[in-house]
This record gives sequence, C-alpha cells and structure tokens, in this order.
Amino acid sequence: MLVKVFGSAVFGVEATTITIEVNIDKGIGYHLVGLPDNAIKESSYRIAAALKNNGYALPGKKITINMAPADLRKEGSAYDLTLAIGILVASGQIQAEACANYIIMGELSLDGSLQPIRGALPIAIKAKEEGFRGFFLPKQNVKEAAIVDGLDVYGVENVQEVIDFFEDKGGLQPTRINRQEELYQALEFPEHDFSDVKGQESIKRCMEIAAAGGHNIILIGPPGSGKTMLAKRLPSILPPMTMRESLETTKIHSVAGKLKEVGLMNQRPFRSPHHTISNVALVGGGSYPQPGEISMAHNGVLFLDELPEFKREVLEVMRQPLEDREVTISRAKFTVTYPSSFMLVASMNPSPSGFFTDPNVPSTSSPNEMQRYLSKISGPLLDRIDIHIEVTPVPFEKLSDSRKSESSAAIRERVTHARELQSRRFETIEAVNYNAQMSTKLIRQFCDLDEVSLQLLKTAMERLNLSARAYDRILKVARTIADLESSENVQASHIAEAIQYRSLDREGWLG
Repeated sequence: MLVKVFGSAVFGVEATTITIEVNIDKGIGYHLVGLPDNAIKESSYRIAAALKNNGYALPGKKITINMAPADLRKEGSAYDLTLAIGILVASGQIQAEACANYIIMGELSLDGSLQPIRGALPIAIKAKEEGFRGFFLPKQNVKEAAIVDGLDVYGVENVQEVIDFFEDKGGLQPTRINRQEELYQALEFPEHDFSDVKGQESIKRCMEIAAAGGHNIILIGPPGSGKTMLAKRLPSILPPMTMRESLETTKIHSVAGKLKEVGLMNQRPFRSPHHTISNVALVGGGSYPQPGEISMAHNGVLFLDELPEFKREVLEVMRQPLEDREVTISRAKFTVTYPSSFMLVASMNPSPSGFFTDPNVPSTSSPNEMQRYLSKISGPLLDRIDIHIEVTPVPFEKLSDSRKSESSAAIRERVTHARELQSRRFETIEAVNYNAQMSTKLIRQFCDLDEVSLQLLKTAMERLNLSARAYDRILKVARTIADLESSENVQASHIAEAIQYRSLDREGWLG
C-alpha cells in the first residue's frame, strides 16, 4: 500500500515542503531514499522501539520510503514522527486518510515521546501558504508555530496522541495565540536601565542618537570607564519591534533552536560574542548551515567588547553584511541567505595599556605598540561605524551622587518619536526604515545643506582627511540629530555635532 505524508525542510530561514512516500510490499527490508542524512537513516531504530512501546510494530515486510524532492538533501531527526505515521497508515495499523492534510514533524524518543525541533515557525508559515489544514509538532515548539493565523497547530507529547487524533479517539485541540498580545507583552522594567548610569551625559546623548537612527557606534575609553555598562543598556532605549520585525527575528531564533518554549519575540536581541569567536560562528554556515551571531542579532544589537582583540579576519567578514544587511553563505552543495540588519556596538581601549586618553594615568605604550594595536581594526571597517566617541572615567563626585539619572523610558520616548518621523519619510521606499539605511542617493535627497553647513563640512573633510564613506556617515548622523529636534532641515549645528562623533578620524589616533 502506498501512502503520502508531509514534512518540511528548512534552508536559511525559509521552509520547503517534503513529500514522504511510504510503500509496503512483499519481501523484507527497509529502504530509505531521497538524500537522507545519517540521522534520518538511523530513524528506523527509534521508530521501531517507539512503535513497540506503544502497542504497534514495524511491519516485517519490504518498506520503501522516498523523500521528495529527491535532489534536495534532508537533514536531522525531525522526520521520525512523519515516517512513523506513514508506516502505520501504509501497513494498515491505523486509519488516517486525513494525514495528507497536515504537516507532521517531531523527533521520537524510544518510548514514543517527542523531542523539540528547529525551525517550527518557518515550517508553519510555509504550511499556511501551501494550504495545509494543520501542523503536528512537539509541544515544546507549539507556541512559536501557533502565531501563524489560519493554521491549526497541535502540540503533542507522544506519538499516541497523533494516532488517537486521526482515529477520532482523543480530544486534542489546536493551540491559539493572540499575536498582538504576544508582541506587546514587553517588560515594563528592563533589566538594564540608563537611570543606573552616573554621569556620562555626553555618552548617553551619543547612545540616544545611535538608537534613533540605527547607527553603528564604537566606544573608546580606559578600563572601568563604563563602556560595557552603557552598551548593555542600549536595547532599553530602542523603539518597540513592529510585527514584521518580530516575525523576522523569531524565525531566525526558531531556525537556531533558541526560542525555549516562547512564542513571538517581543524584545530586541542583544548578542555579545567572545573575542575568540570564529568566522563561521559570527556570520553563519557550517556543514549543517546555521545562522551566526550577526543574524541572531537581527533587528537588535551586536556588541563586540574589546574590538581589537577579535581576529582581524573575523572582523573583516562583517564588512559586507554591515552594508548589505544580509549575509549569503555559499558552499558547493548549498547557498543560503540570512538577514543581518543589526546595530553594531563596539568598545575598545585607546591603547594596549588602556590609559592613553586618561590624563591621570601615564601611558606606558610606545608609538609602535600603539600602531600595532590600532591597526588590528581596518579603515574600511571603521568607515562603516557612524559614531566614534571617547568615554572618560566618571569622577567621584558623580559616582557618589544619589540622584537618579534620566530613565531609559524617557529616552526611548524621544527615540521612538524620531523613528516615527523616519518611517513616514521612507514609507514609499522599500527596505529603508531609518536613517542608517539610507543610500547615497537618499542622503542627497533628504540631507540638503545650506551654504554655511556645506562650508563647515568641507573644512572638516579637508582637515581630518575623511573618506567619501565618512562624509556620508556624518550626513546620516546629522539627519538623525535633526529628527530628534523635529527639524525638517539639517542645520549647521547638527553637522557640527555629527563631526564631533568621528574621534578615530582625528590626527593622532590612527597615524
């Protein structure tokens, strides 16, 4: 008897429906074809034990299973449940003609219970697009898949629940989730708040500008000046995620298996990899392609602490994703694309000793040591960072001040207002939502300067020997400063402030 059941494969952040044909005939053998990997080939042992422990049996006949399309490689153990149901129906042990209307996925334990899978959300989205009635998957993944409207999503704990459903013996009900409630169920009191930061008013101003325009920022200062403390508080002033952003972010974390029984992600991610990270771990890839840290930070913040300590080749692979806001992984057997639109926040000491800019501590680094240290960061990478700012240690008087600083909520309100202005400005332009995403053409369109502003910018370009990319960065930051002040035009004061945020372009830093 020939039976068709349906599963799904995830490549990048998109799913592809897999048709699994199970044929049982005279003879003996278990033949699995259609480019399965070792984890799928081993499924026969898990399926046999799971069926036996639930009162069923792997038929002692010739079982031929084809996973179509046969030219697409299938990976992982998530097809166990799909294959088990197909075998039971094809052998006549259960009556489940309706199984062709459902996507069925899950890894089987030997007792028939189910282990969680990766990529439940993109699978559910694809199932809805292709007109499937429902989706069976492990209970641990049900919340992330249930945010897809118009699809019955069933979270099951063992194979027996699926069998009972198809034989009308159980009361299994689909899980329902209100997407809007999930999205706006944000934390009222973030773990890290700017009200905890003493002093550093100029740095807070920079962080506000960076958040308002989505600009990359680097903090340069001696140890203990508060660089990491400030960076960890940046997500608390970013505007709330839109439904589109939340779905994009949730899909990536679903593919990576990092959701941990949650539905829609409503908090912007904050990723802080160690400086020993490899190229693949940062940008993604591997023999089984997985999103890297830059994709896990999509729509959020990627924080690179002690930037010069990262291997230079690791930093260089970020250059293109920073511009394109996506990363394409190409190998001999596959090509996948992961979104990677993130805010880069980096921190570094100004010298190997860390105290080059501290007037109270003499620098012990020679000029050659300074040059070697700073040359670990390439000029093209620095050009992709809009804001460079020096962080100085907080004096005792500020540290001992018991008064609370301005809260993240107050700063976030101004940031959100500036982002709303940008959203209206770019509403007819595809793939541009805030100032940092502006192309050169859009910069010329929306950053029109008067004669005084042009002369000021010309003088800065000549004296600091800035590149063309740095010129564009200054205009983008100035446009954001103008938006924070609700100014329709970029003025000279906005240009002057934006020029101040290019510390590493000044003479004496990079030679």
